[in-house]
Amino acid sequence: MESHISEIGLTVSQFGALEALYHLGPLNQTALAQKILKSTGNITMVVDNLEKQGLVERLREEKDRRHYSVRITQKGSALIKSFFPGHVDRIVKEMRALTRSEQEELGRLCRTVGLQETKAGR
Repeated sequence: MESHISEIGLTVSQFGALEALYHLGPLNQTALAQKILKSTGNITMVVDNLEKQGLVERLREEKDRRHYSVRITQKGSALIKSFFPGHVDRIVKEMRALTRSEQEELGRLCRTVGLQETKAGR
């Protein structure tokens, strides 16, 4: 999957951040880091690089002006919208190596890990 993502000039972390923002809407950097299982220090660099490419923008939060939310731009949305269907197709093809039962188990395990990460505040 990584080589496929690099075709559009993104790292796996950058793609994960864009995909999260595309599907979930604006997020603060802490929430974004939690969603893609990265440290808050790493997410700063990821967002910096996405911002340089014009794919996201930081907006000062209204309620607490010390904090920023990250929002995908039209350019970022267009990139994800055009790339995502092919990406999903590749994932589906890769997952065909697993039986239906194994796919369900993998999904359950991934949800467990994701929930644990959220509870731990990572």
